[in-house]
Amino acid sequence: MKFSSRAERIEPFYVMEVAKAAQAMAREVAATSQPMIFLNIGEPDFTAPPLVQEAAARAVRDGATQYTNALGLEPLRERISAWYQQRFGVNVPARRIVVTAGASAALQLACLALIESGDEILMPDPSYPCNRHFVSAADGKAVLVPTTAAERYQLSAEKVRAAWTDKTRGVLLASPSNPTGTSIAPDELRRIHDVVREHDGITLIDEIYLGLSYEEEFGHTALAIDDQIVSINSFSKYFNMTGWRLGWMVVPEAMVPVVERLAQNLFICASTVSQHAALACFEAESIAEYERRRAEFKARRDFFIPALQSMGLSVPVMPDGAFYAWADCSEAAGRLGVSGSWDFAFEVMKRAHVAVTPGRDFGTAETERFVRFSTANSMAQLEESVARLRRLLG
Repeated sequence: MKFSSRAERIEPFYVMEVAKAAQAMAREVAATSQPMIFLNIGEPDFTAPPLVQEAAARAVRDGATQYTNALGLEPLRERISAWYQQRFGVNVPARRIVVTAGASAALQLACLALIESGDEILMPDPSYPCNRHFVSAADGKAVLVPTTAAERYQLSAEKVRAAWTDKTRGVLLASPSNPTGTSIAPDELRRIHDVVREHDGITLIDEIYLGLSYEEEFGHTALAIDDQIVSINSFSKYFNMTGWRLGWMVVPEAMVPVVERLAQNLFICASTVSQHAALACFEAESIAEYERRRAEFKARRDFFIPALQSMGLSVPVMPDGAFYAWADCSEAAGRLGVSGSWDFAFEVMKRAHVAVTPGRDFGTAETERFVRFSTANSMAQLEESVARLRRLLG
């Protein structure tokens, strides 16, 4: 069978390959004194709070399960709009909000609407691998620009200007970022967008972890800068609805009918039950619970990062959001008699029964030295992980 060159360009998602190996080993050690602890997947251990679950059950019970408008339920778009005003002090009209089948669908729609064959999109290295594959699937090319700890592993206006060529169409950023948990300072983001506008380009920004910002300096939406920025968001992370497959995008007004036409043909609509459930995310009781959970994620970060540092697993930049630790494992790998994050990850999995993600997925800028820990797990599990790593690393 012959497959398309587009499909062949999509690399394996190594995070999931490691996850499969971890699951297989987990079955072997399930009954031992050290069952597998999973610090490899970026999925909150919390689930949707009670009001959201009740809203989903009510939608099913009432038969509210038929197709919605391709742009999403109007009341949900209105509530998302109100959330931007209340949370960030930014006016985002509901007519510019498109509800999608997860942030993945939003990224696919954005790329298909904006990228021509051969267009190049600048992205930081390291960055979330699926983002570059969305570009590739739209027949564009992701150009990874190496970043450093001094730059918070984010692009700068200077680097964007230097990397821009006649083929460049725009930038795809993430703030906070996966795998580093770092955000772009608002002033630098404004400067990046100025460079993009000078070249009549597009600024796309993945803000799916924005609700999980911990520092006032960084917890601001890019939509405050310009209504021409395309922002991608999700109900998966802050709202703890990963498997519900629901997200949204905010687009310039002229882009709405284009995205609507694509969404009608590719998706019809996002899950109707999930949309009705998501209405309850914005109730005061739900927001209070999400904020309690955000504080818990911050407490986990504040415990786990110093613990890693004390074991020689250096985290060059303290994450200001999300639930990741991007740790240099070079020195620790040497102590285990292996080299590189791939072998280190499997050694830790085998000997400590702790699953972590090697840097291979996230780019080529020294990523072989780094592993990503996910702190989207209970404090008890994180404490046990630290104890096992201490015993392993000495």
